[in-house]
Amino acid sequence: MNPATTPAPPRRLRADAVRNQQRILAAARHLFAERGLEVTLDDVAEAANVGIGTVYRRYANKHELINEVLTTGMTEVADAAEAAGANPDAWAGLIEFCDFACRHMADNRGLGEMMLSVPESVQQLGCVRDRVESTVNHLLEHAISAGVLRPGIVGTDFFALLTMVESMATLTRPVNPEAWRRYLAILLDGIRGDSVPRQPLPVDPLTEDEIHAAKHAVFAARKK
Repeated sequence: MNPATTPAPPRRLRADAVRNQQRILAAARHLFAERGLEVTLDDVAEAANVGIGTVYRRYANKHELINEVLTTGMTEVADAAEAAGANPDAWAGLIEFCDFACRHMADNRGLGEMMLSVPESVQQLGCVRDRVESTVNHLLEHAISAGVLRPGIVGTDFFALLTMVESMATLTRPVNPEAWRRYLAILLDGIRGDSVPRQPLPVDPLTEDEIHAAKHAVFAARKK
């Protein structure tokens, strides 16, 4: 290769630039989790206590920041799936991963929005998404082979299960932030193998007052 056309190696960030980037990412993760994707780069800069120019030097637009935050979050999900798959008790490993994934979504308002908003064509995200799908499929196959998960359950079913739990978590977050755990237990009973006893429901059912209050909170949020 002609030396004149050899690309220059990427410049290493200065220590203060690295610290600023870490603060920006930490602030973005917190804001996206708490408020969803409506936050702006100005909001992120204020929360990170850096100038808006510092944010724009690293991220040309909010989409780039969303992509990096989502990539980090999905990497954590893939790590959790791999750890659960290494559990010698296949059903306990599956419950462990479901609890992690659902809590990850229940505590993060923006995660579901991000997963539906970021284009499939983003190469970096695509690699992480492939890893998540692969590890989850391996986890499910292991559970089916062990006889603890009903045959025929596939990764897309699992995604639907998590989405249903996340929807309940979104609805009940203002009145009972742990209610999603009850509905996860009910759904897991629906996909368990016949040899696995049903697990006790971990929290009490929602009250009528909580249902009405949750609906009111959702409608109020939509009017803003």
